[in-house]
Amino acid sequence: MEDNSSSSSVVSGVTQASFLQKTLERLSSTQNLKLKTEEAGPVAVIALQRYLSEQTEGQQLDSYSYDVTVTDGVWRAKCFLHPSLNHLVHSNSLKTGSDISITQCSFVYNERRLGHGYICIEQLRCAAKRSAVLARVNTVSSLPMLVKQGMERSVVLQSDVPLQVSRKHYLSLWNNDDPEGDIWMSGSPSADTVLDVSKVTLLSSLDSSFKNTWKPLPLLVKIIHKSRLRYYGKFGLKIDYPYQAYFEVADQSGTMSLVLWNELCPEFYQRLNVGTVLYLQNYTLKQSYSNRSRPQMDHHRMKTFNSVEICLNPRNPASVITVVSPKSILPQWGLPDISYQFTARSELEKLANNSACDIIGLVTFVGRVERVKSKGKGPEKFWTYRWVHAVDGTSDHPFILELFSTSQAEIFSHICPMTYLVCTQMRVCHVEGSLPYLTSSCETETFITGYHKGQPYVNDPRVKSFIQWTKTLKDNVVLQKTAVGGYYRYPRPPAMFTQSMADAQVPLVAAADLKRELETLQYREHKKLAIQGQIAVVQYMETPKTPEPQGLKDKEVPSASTDVCDQTVTYPSHSSTAKQTLVESSTSHCIDSSSESRRKRRIQMSKTTQSSLNCGNIPAKRNAGRKNTDEGEEQAEEESNSAFEEVQQVGLSLEGENPHSDSNDLSWESSSWAKQQQEVSEHLCQGGLWQDSICRRFTLDEKNVLLQWSNLQPTRWTPLRTADALSPVLCPGYYHVTILGINKQIAVDAVYIPVVSSSEPQAVGLPQDPHGNTMLSCLSSGFLCPLSNTANNSEETLSSPEEILATASELEDTHVVCILDLCHLGGDKVEVMISKVYRLTEVSLD
Repeated sequence: MEDNSSSSSVVSGVTQASFLQKTLERLSSTQNLKLKTEEAGPVAVIALQRYLSEQTEGQQLDSYSYDVTVTDGVWRAKCFLHPSLNHLVHSNSLKTGSDISITQCSFVYNERRLGHGYICIEQLRCAAKRSAVLARVNTVSSLPMLVKQGMERSVVLQSDVPLQVSRKHYLSLWNNDDPEGDIWMSGSPSADTVLDVSKVTLLSSLDSSFKNTWKPLPLLVKIIHKSRLRYYGKFGLKIDYPYQAYFEVADQSGTMSLVLWNELCPEFYQRLNVGTVLYLQNYTLKQSYSNRSRPQMDHHRMKTFNSVEICLNPRNPASVITVVSPKSILPQWGLPDISYQFTARSELEKLANNSACDIIGLVTFVGRVERVKSKGKGPEKFWTYRWVHAVDGTSDHPFILELFSTSQAEIFSHICPMTYLVCTQMRVCHVEGSLPYLTSSCETETFITGYHKGQPYVNDPRVKSFIQWTKTLKDNVVLQKTAVGGYYRYPRPPAMFTQSMADAQVPLVAAADLKRELETLQYREHKKLAIQGQIAVVQYMETPKTPEPQGLKDKEVPSASTDVCDQTVTYPSHSSTAKQTLVESSTSHCIDSSSESRRKRRIQMSKTTQSSLNCGNIPAKRNAGRKNTDEGEEQAEEESNSAFEEVQQVGLSLEGENPHSDSNDLSWESSSWAKQQQEVSEHLCQGGLWQDSICRRFTLDEKNVLLQWSNLQPTRWTPLRTADALSPVLCPGYYHVTILGINKQIAVDAVYIPVVSSSEPQAVGLPQDPHGNTMLSCLSSGFLCPLSNTANNSEETLSSPEEILATASELEDTHVVCILDLCHLGGDKVEVMISKVYRLTEVSLD
């Protein structure tokens, strides 16, 4: 490669032609560069980083900006994503591990700083196929970073900091709670310095002398609780690292809150843990902030000083924090032992609502990570959470855990079945008519296998008893009861739907509002809504069985949520009119290869040339009809990517539409639907079941693949070993339901998956009042009665879909309220699931 005037010095060994270097050269002579299709060579996204936007006067900005690092296989380049493209990140269309084609870009100089500038990506196309560029790269980190000549010495361009120089650090890509980037220090050794403890003061003295003349004598304390991080950044705030973290510390006189502020958080947060002893100097005191969460500490049996709190600041004055080495701690200091309040599952029902407890259990189910929007003021932010089941041998029921991010990203993303899970400071939530569950608090910490060593709880009698119980288990037996990912909701909606519930918990929305909610959903965001109307169409679809895994292959896939088969299942049209047009997605329809073996019995059947799930292992290159794939790069990718295309990707294999398919599906439709359909102005979410909606059996061989599949899209791309096929789908079939709004102007399609077996994760805590297995009673209860038990092979007792659909006529012109769970699965995939259907007799106007 020749040296040139617009890029940094040549790195030895780089001899290939580089699209990025050529683009940078051209940008030296033009302010804005538009690239033709044949010029826009593919580049792979290897990092996507988020930070608070700079405030620009008179310009409406997104709350956050994004730096995207791309590679053409020769160079890497960190670029700024134009704010008009941020929506591609919000929908996870632009994601790590995928190829993009840059069609317009510019080079932006920083006018207030010498030697700083960057490429701004203004227009791009996202490729639908797996990355062809990354297939050619052995080690991404070994590729040189492309920097414009004259800017090689720029610390910003060479560091893990934002391109917008007014921001000093990155945020986690999908929430604001997790530490992100190289600035967060961890694992630093504790000090072995000799401490002068002769002049230390006690916490009780601070409490009594706060309002008097006070001299800050040193403190010697032990951390007994730790909260998650709080990011409080906003426009106009002149603080580089706007973070805050609370700790509860104790000495022999009692306990008090300690607050770590601003840049001290990146330096110390990950070094300060429960059990850590601190020697503190130059701290300040202030009156406690009353409106905040606090841990429940009655079990410590210590006096709590709540009137003041200790503040550790980076300046004015600069606090001095000494982390004392464990071997330097002396018994005569009188520091208290760490105590816990471990609760067995058999004792959970006895605890009061909102009381705190610690638990330990063996994980059997891990749900996918989802997000929910915070209702607070300031820049938009999301909480990330997942549902987990864990057993401890003291009850037939597991702990049902709603775990929010605890600023322990590495642990949170690696929770999986068969691991020992410890959760502290969980809050009890009692549910009328069902099992209680536990939700995390601001002070919750989680630990899994590999992170227990050295934790103060390891010698707790309850923990030792649990470990002894696990030694009696057989792995192969436990594995049969495990599951990962998919649609999961808890608790079930209550028996009665009230207006107060609609106002406070589950908004009752107009059909037009539902459209807006669907359009504004962001990646993995979950919303629960209610809509009035009537059910116009119900159709039963079988889920094909997936072959057993054939073992691991040394293949790479760009990321867990990049799907070769990002298809939905589609359904037969119930009218020949043009109005019944399926909403276009980025994927094709599919045929059912097992249609000949489908049930013969039909209820008001309609023939279809549309598609359903295919159970074969079909290479991606045979996946016909995929949309949003640029034709100009398709041919080039075909040759370089042919070997890659043979790898079976995460999820169900689906195939393109077959116009000659003669498959028929069990269905019912309202007698008035054909006419009503003509008058419907909009039909929302015309689709079916996404593969990400179905939980899967956990296997140790597939652990890493399943973890990435159920986690959020990563900030940085890493290669991944994957299996030829994932474990079997835990869903025998589902119902596709069309709901017509109460004013008959808008219709929406939703999926209903009945619980059919007591072994399903959704069966845990499900109220199982007997019902007649009519279509309406199934939609109302959420399960088929009675649930089958795989242990005694009682599946034969289940009502068949034919029998259930035979009762669907009771839905005719019936006014219902439907509870819908919405979740954005990435790209153009939006999951719409029916959680419960209320009859009018189950609706209260109070």
